[in-house]
Amino acid sequence: MQNRKKLMSIVIFCVILSFLMTGCWNRRELNSLAILSGLAIDKAEDPSKIQITAQILKPGEIKAPSGGGGGGGAKAYLNLTSTGDTFFEAIRGFTHEINRKVYLPHNQIIIFSQEAAKEGVRKHLDFIIRDHEPRLMVWILVSKGKAGEVLETKAELEKVPAIRISQLIEAQGATSETTVVKLHEFLPRLMSKTTAPVASLVEVSGEGQEKTARLEGTAVFKQDKLAGFLNKEETRGLLWVLGQVKSGIIAVESPGGNGKASLEIIRASSKITPEIKDNELYITVEINEEGNLGDQMGTEDLTTPAAWTSLEKRQAAAIRKEIMAAIKKAQELNTDIFGFGDAVHRKYPKVWKDIEKQWDEFFPDLEVKLIINAKLRRTGITTKAAKPE
Repeated sequence: MQNRKKLMSIVIFCVILSFLMTGCWNRRELNSLAILSGLAIDKAEDPSKIQITAQILKPGEIKAPSGGGGGGGAKAYLNLTSTGDTFFEAIRGFTHEINRKVYLPHNQIIIFSQEAAKEGVRKHLDFIIRDHEPRLMVWILVSKGKAGEVLETKAELEKVPAIRISQLIEAQGATSETTVVKLHEFLPRLMSKTTAPVASLVEVSGEGQEKTARLEGTAVFKQDKLAGFLNKEETRGLLWVLGQVKSGIIAVESPGGNGKASLEIIRASSKITPEIKDNELYITVEINEEGNLGDQMGTEDLTTPAAWTSLEKRQAAAIRKEIMAAIKKAQELNTDIFGFGDAVHRKYPKVWKDIEKQWDEFFPDLEVKLIINAKLRRTGITTKAAKPE
């Protein structure tokens, strides 16, 4: 009896082990995949259809020695265009041109053309959200021209335009003049009843092989439809309010009027507080910012207490100007890109219940009060401006 139990234990152990040692039942070999690096969505000639441009990596050219993008100057990518009644149908349509199935998990960016975004992006994102392959860490952009053209631009230091644009987005923290939004950040705003979605704005300049892509500000949505754009100043105004300014340069006039000075943003934070006074709702935004003196174009001594205090005031005034520019544009577009409605909901849930459906009527005339606390900390290695002998 004991031997029988021992034998059964061995059999069970072997069965379990056999399951653990099996390979992936749905594995796909690298040489059977068309690895996607970027997607561009445009309106098709037939208004009832969607046109998608896919940028497919060519691994052999990527690892080849640099010099024109690979051996013999070959491109390290292939751009394909497909048209379909739905996003999914258009994606599968690429198999008519290549003998590999498009592999989505490594995609870097999704670009909507201005025209496609005006008609709404929700229907195009449904597949991305529903399917198991795409990842929500992809960057979302809107192009002022054709989205497919962005994937044809010069890659410069990189071999693949989509990868270059992805890295360009990641570098925007140095200026804080472009909104950078991933899909997992875009979706909550898309589903919100009040907070408007935003995305990076990309433009193409140049002709032919000299076309380059530049990030130029922010695309603003009303629900899922493109409503307008913010320029760089307005974009940083938005980021001040959202507490997303990481770095950047504020150029101000020197106190003595002798040229300009650059003030580097070192750190910043924000606090949004809804208030009700005399039955009137208003928003208070408090900004706390610290910076350093980066350089000066004039020769005056900016380290004196009076000059230093003046620079801080000018710094605060510049921040205020950027925020007010963003608020003005948002109220013109009637798009609550700041999340003011959500802040009211959290603090005054009963009040919010009464005004939620009329928020579009409240927001354009909503009073916003600003408290700007700007401090300068350091002058750099030198404390004096260079002066001629």
